Amino acid sequence: MSFFVSNAVAATDSPSQSSPYSLAIILLIFGLIFYFMILRPQQKRAKAHKKLMNSISKGDEILTTGGLVGRVTKVTSPDYISIALNETNEVVIKRDFVAAILPKGTIKAL
Repeated sequence: MSFFVSNAVAATDSPSQSSPYSLAIILLIFGLIFYFMILRPQQKRAKAHKKLMNSISKGDEILTTGGLVGRVTKVTSPDYISIALNETNEVVIKRDFVAAILPKGTIKAL
């Protein structure tokens, strides 16, 4: 019966030693993964959104994060813009809430 069961091996007195740098290497690898998977893409999106906000000018058709579609009538300050939703309604919003600049003629197609 001892043929199927191996004999127990006695534990040695000293535990196995690993490299003192192994923890630092593992933390460095996790840091690089965190940077390339989370931080870098977020920075790219923020840079693209800032470029989008700075390119808004009078006459552009925009979509807001709230779902409003309108045409920019005036840029009142560096932070605010006025958009016309139709011929009678005009609202003032912050530039931060612009989700996209739509192609010309989108409002008429809706």
